[in-house]
Amino acid sequence: MKLKNMMYASVFVALIAALGILPPLVLPISPVPITAQSLGVMLAGAILGARYGGMSLVIFVLLVAFGAPLLSGGRGGISVFLGPSGGYILSWPIAAFVIGYLVEKYWHKMNIARFILFNIIGGIIVIYAAGVTYTSFNIGIPWGTAAYQALIYIPGDIAKVVVAAVIAMQIKKAYPLIKKSRDPKSKAA
Repeated sequence: MKLKNMMYASVFVALIAALGILPPLVLPISPVPITAQSLGVMLAGAILGARYGGMSLVIFVLLVAFGAPLLSGGRGGISVFLGPSGGYILSWPIAAFVIGYLVEKYWHKMNIARFILFNIIGGIIVIYAAGVTYTSFNIGIPWGTAAYQALIYIPGDIAKVVVAAVIAMQIKKAYPLIKKSRDPKSKAA
């Protein structure tokens, strides 16, 4: 692994932590707060690719597990993963990996619409599938009820998807961190 790539992964750990400075928005309909940090998950996958995007989120989740107060509202520690939002947070490395994998696979065909689609797949579908299921088991409610409660997050997450897609497209044009040749067997940078 190149030092440069490790630095990029570290920058995204810091970016996601910085997004945690924004206070969580707690709504009475759901025990899971609304935060800006899933924007960082989408950006990590779309900009760094599968391997380094996923790795940056693994590092972030491990830091939180060891007690670093990096989550919105200054939360950290194992207890965060045992609460209703634990499934959402634990899905972040997978979500970044999925987004990165799709971006790498279609690198030469990437446009704003694909960035939006891939961020929806990884940043909403993957995260919600894990988060809703975990919340359902964690607080003992039917899956459908947990899914219904999660609908409140959709408008904000769609906005994050669009913001992440625009930023990723601009970075792809100006300073692409994912380097793909036309050879399908090539590896990401």
